[in-house]
Amino acid sequence: MKKFFSLLKFITPYKWHVVANVVGNILGAIFSLFSLAMLIPFLQLLFGTVPLVEVKPEFTMTIKSLNDTLNYMLSEMIRNHDRSTAMLFVIGLVLTASFLKNFFTYMSLYYLAPIRTGVLRDIRNTLYRKVVDLPLGYFTEEKKGDVISKMTNDVNEIEVSIIRSLEMIFRDPIIIIIHLIGLIYISPQLTLFVLLLLPLTGVVIGRVGKTLKKTSFKGQRKMGAILTLIEETLSGLRVVKAFNAEKKVISRFESVNNFYTLLMKKMWRRRDLASPLSEFLGTIVVVLVLWFGGNLIFKGKGTLTPEALIAYIGIFYMIINPAKSFSNAYYNVLKGMASADRIDTILSAENPIKIKPEAKVLTEFSSAIEFRNVNFRYQSEPVLHNINLVVEKGKTVALVGQSGSGKSTLVDLLPRFWDVTEGEVLVDGVNVKDCNLESLRNLMGNVNQDPILFNDTFYNNIAFGMPSATEEDVIAAAKIANAHDFIMATPNGYYTNIGDRGSKLSGGQRQRISIARAILKNPPIMILDEATSALDTESEKLVQDAIENLMKHRTSLVIAHRLSTIRNADMICVLHEGEIVERGRHEELLRLNGYYAKLHNMQLK
Repeated sequence: MKKFFSLLKFITPYKWHVVANVVGNILGAIFSLFSLAMLIPFLQLLFGTVPLVEVKPEFTMTIKSLNDTLNYMLSEMIRNHDRSTAMLFVIGLVLTASFLKNFFTYMSLYYLAPIRTGVLRDIRNTLYRKVVDLPLGYFTEEKKGDVISKMTNDVNEIEVSIIRSLEMIFRDPIIIIIHLIGLIYISPQLTLFVLLLLPLTGVVIGRVGKTLKKTSFKGQRKMGAILTLIEETLSGLRVVKAFNAEKKVISRFESVNNFYTLLMKKMWRRRDLASPLSEFLGTIVVVLVLWFGGNLIFKGKGTLTPEALIAYIGIFYMIINPAKSFSNAYYNVLKGMASADRIDTILSAENPIKIKPEAKVLTEFSSAIEFRNVNFRYQSEPVLHNINLVVEKGKTVALVGQSGSGKSTLVDLLPRFWDVTEGEVLVDGVNVKDCNLESLRNLMGNVNQDPILFNDTFYNNIAFGMPSATEEDVIAAAKIANAHDFIMATPNGYYTNIGDRGSKLSGGQRQRISIARAILKNPPIMILDEATSALDTESEKLVQDAIENLMKHRTSLVIAHRLSTIRNADMICVLHEGEIVERGRHEELLRLNGYYAKLHNMQLK
């Protein structure tokens, strides 16, 4: 239950709503007890088992004084009128108490509604903020479908299982305690007998629910696997169809789905056992209470009277229903805690990218970027070894090499998508770990091999992250990126939706929108990661022109697959197995007749 209490921190902002809810539950329970306690004088009047009270008792704030005063009032009514009038008075009190009980019960639920809805909103917001804040490395270890499952299905499960149980969690213990006080007052001996029975029933219910959380956890994990399969299938549908693999992916999906169904069936059967089991156990307890209470009356032990026993059973029934609801809530909470555990894997994930409180805010780039004795590894796998590189302001440095040589990893260290394992990355002589992260990334623009666009308009994709941009700025950036003409050819121009990930556009068009976004940001440092490698010759020419416009008067780090695109770079660095093995200009490297010359000759063939 530790995770359950950790979830309670989301309730803290609603503490006054909780107070109002608890006060409403207390008052509702008190008036419920009062309406049932009125059965005793009602039955006493009906059966004439209590003599009329002749002397008015002295009133004090005690249960006995209230009872004596009520008996005196009823006696006066009987003497001055008749028993029917007294019964009407009792009935009026019962109705008034019942009205107040239901009024305060509703008010408790009225103040519970903002807690239910607000807590779910806050959990979703916290999860989303955490996901956005976590470094890229976190998502290389996690399946995207599983993360989505945690943010959707698991949050919904918490709503269904835990948040909807808040009513019972806040209300039922109060009802049980207050009614239990009434039972103790009526008959301490009988109540002691009841208190000995209830833990036994609790043990039985607890044993049945012991494996519910474990089963639910497995089910939620399988739902994450299902979402992962769906996401992979939708993303790779072209490959699935091209390789006639429909039967294979369907078979794999149905296998996981069938296993999930078996887990859910097992879980629901255990969960549905809670209500009939608790009801049957409650009936057993009531029968035993009647037997024990009847024996107390027959043997004349204690102060229990027949009408008090009837009232006792009525009050005891008011405990059984909350206890039954509480057992259902217990099952629900157990089921929901499996989802809470899964959500906690995101919320408790540590972000290794630490920002120092006194971090320096970078307002401009004026000198150079330096990679000094840089080493980097993913967990235990080494990727970069002893990298030393200086990129002066206004220069273009290209990184080339085979796939897996560490080019993308190297440039990812500059905006701190990852942190170096050893060594330093410096901007104007300041270690990036000592920089304010937002100001550091404001100095940089990114254009990737696979342009990342959003299901929105041309305008919003180009102006992404630039809320102050005007329409004139967006159009000017699109023109520099050679994107204006094809944008204007669409039905709504800059306000045309480009589809999911820009699915309505060609590869070259998507890349030019990505370049326009970088141009609009107007950063002093540009990072281009194989921005033309996936394009045809015509698109490459247009994109290459756009890239040259983008790189003018900027410091650029370019990862290149096609060597023809970086012939004019100020420096070309050749990476091999995580090390810079050659560096120089195009002609110099060709004369070396080493790794670069080999790559160049391969592309000429």
